[in-house]
Amino acid sequence: MISFSCIIPAYNEAQRIGKVLDAIMHHPYLSEIIVVDDCSTDDTAKQARLRGVTVIQLAQNRGKTGAVAEGISAATGSHLLLLDGDLMGLKADDITALIIPIQQHQAEATISLRCNSPLLWRMIGLDYISGERVFARDVVAKHLDELASLPHFGLEVWLNHQWITQNVRLRVVKWPGVRSPCKASKMGWLRGLKADMAMMRDIFRTVSLREILRQIWTLLNLCRR
Repeated sequence: MISFSCIIPAYNEAQRIGKVLDAIMHHPYLSEIIVVDDCSTDDTAKQARLRGVTVIQLAQNRGKTGAVAEGISAATGSHLLLLDGDLMGLKADDITALIIPIQQHQAEATISLRCNSPLLWRMIGLDYISGERVFARDVVAKHLDELASLPHFGLEVWLNHQWITQNVRLRVVKWPGVRSPCKASKMGWLRGLKADMAMMRDIFRTVSLREILRQIWTLLNLCRR
């Protein structure tokens, strides 16, 4: 039987994570919601606990990949739904749209395309580093040690590699009402710029530019199957 565990890695998202959780609480397709608090210095964990979800608090900051690996280890569902903890405009229907292709065996993995994804990604119909994804737990279950050792923001391109290697049937799901805030709006322009640079550094520490281009091309072809 298919069941879906939702994993939300979060670092200092006390101001935003409540709205994300309110949108998905009691969703009929979700068997559990796990928030992995990546050693936040604010009330992220408190906001999650107020809503009755499972909270894992890490003793030290391990980055998004480490937090997700911890969440996957604790998850019990046959499938995983990964969500970022800072989404704006998220509704229960968006979660349904991301899960339905898998629930109805039309796809083996889905990935969101938010309304404020970079223009180029919206033009080609794929945001290759989107953080909102659904896929079978078995795709990554044997590789959690490798996942946990990745750079902080190497998660999405690593997942792309796993999907491509396993030749999954992929569907892109448009989320016209969902936005992800830019780091500058959360941290200020200087810290936001540094965070964006750190993210890109981690991506290129995980895969090369040539590999990124190959991933985009191959993922688009997987969508056409």
